[in-house]
Amino acid sequence: MEPRLFRQVLGRFATGVTVVTTGTLEDFHGMTANAFASVSLDPPLVLVVVGRKARTCQRIPQFRAFGVNILKADQAFLSDWFAGRFGSQDELSPELQLYTAATGTPLLEGTAAQLDCRLYQSHPAGDHIIFVGEVRHLRMEEEVVEPLLFFASRYHRLGEPLTVTPPRS
Repeated sequence: MEPRLFRQVLGRFATGVTVVTTGTLEDFHGMTANAFASVSLDPPLVLVVVGRKARTCQRIPQFRAFGVNILKADQAFLSDWFAGRFGSQDELSPELQLYTAATGTPLLEGTAAQLDCRLYQSHPAGDHIIFVGEVRHLRMEEEVVEPLLFFASRYHRLGEPLTVTPPRS
């Protein structure tokens, strides 16, 4: 199978965009990830998928915790920053602010929502590792905000909500 075609086909699935953070305020690391999903309500579990070559892959097991910061539509610059397009993912621009969550993980202020996770399990999966985290604490914006979406290798915003009408029999 042609890897480029495989990537293009998977790009036809729209996702939200997150920044996964780990470490401490003094030893911070973050990376952009769109491979994020809920797993379980009881216990509350989520997963992130990280490439084996990424530094995050070693840092999450080291700190036994990670954060998931769900980005708003106007935060594409954060996605690019933590994807390494503007410099190091470990250096924050002055306007960004972190706070320390219950697990000690640094989370980004001002994103749509933040989840503080204790590492629950990890699973090898090809050239990636699936990290499952038990959500220990979460926060979100008071009002509903528009999410940042990624589709066909580009950022997007939500369109108009759809009204679903059942087909006539």
